[in-house]
Amino acid sequence: MFLFIADYHSLTTHPHPANLHQTVRQVVAEYLACGIDPEQCTLYIQSDLPETAELYLFLNMLSYVGELERSTSFKDKIRKHADNVNAGLLTYPVLMASDIIIHRAHKVPVGKDQEQHLEMTRTFASRFNRLYEVEYFPEPVAFNFSDKLVKVPGLDGSGKMGKSEGEGNAVFLVDEPEVIRKKVMKAVTDSGPTQQNQEKPEVIQNLFTLLKLVAANDTVQHFETVYNNCTIRYGDLKKQLAEDMINFTAPFRERVKDYYNDTNRLHKVLSQGAEKARASGGKTVKEVREIIGIRKF
Repeated sequence: MFLFIADYHSLTTHPHPANLHQTVRQVVAEYLACGIDPEQCTLYIQSDLPETAELYLFLNMLSYVGELERSTSFKDKIRKHADNVNAGLLTYPVLMASDIIIHRAHKVPVGKDQEQHLEMTRTFASRFNRLYEVEYFPEPVAFNFSDKLVKVPGLDGSGKMGKSEGEGNAVFLVDEPEVIRKKVMKAVTDSGPTQQNQEKPEVIQNLFTLLKLVAANDTVQHFETVYNNCTIRYGDLKKQLAEDMINFTAPFRERVKDYYNDTNRLHKVLSQGAEKARASGGKTVKEVREIIGIRKF
């Protein structure tokens, strides 16, 4: 398995250089704290594999402006950030496809929100194979341990949980308990159910989805029951959700800090990962250049 930290992708939002470096370090520490074993997989920083950018260029030549403009994520981004509609946002799916097929991946662990991007990756891979009359790139499929792709909802009542959607929308593994409590208590709710067993609106269903991820089954069932009989108090629900989130993240919090402060270990892991990634990605790009016809005289 190849896992990477997407620092190229982050450049669409123009992060400050110091913030970018710190964020990369943080993500590496979190991956390791969550149990990613660099001896069992390849963990690397995206920019440590410059061949990705070259493959990105090749795939851009096969991508059409119209299909990129129809991307759901592009539409969302330009709506939320109308002052920063850069070409990198438009071709984001192409760079993502490059990340995937540079290792000729067959299975990709993605969430529900990335389903369209993965479909576009299959399109680019198929188009390359068809144009150059080869069977070179596999058409990768989404991988998940459950029977359907997962989307962790945000605290703002819609969309996915993620840093790019706003700091208050996401709970991070390193958030201190009081920070988690404040974030969760600000989560969006409605005025409450007015009929027994009525369907939950999205903002409320999102809270229940989050509760199912971190709470015991009997806790979830209790709040389902009080919602269905119209006696639920959202303050109680959010307090319980916050405490369960705190308990869930507690084992990771200290491990993240330990890894973050261990510069020598991070350097070793990422150097090893970069070497393995370049061996795989370099071979792919060398062969792609040959297929395209870019050859030495």
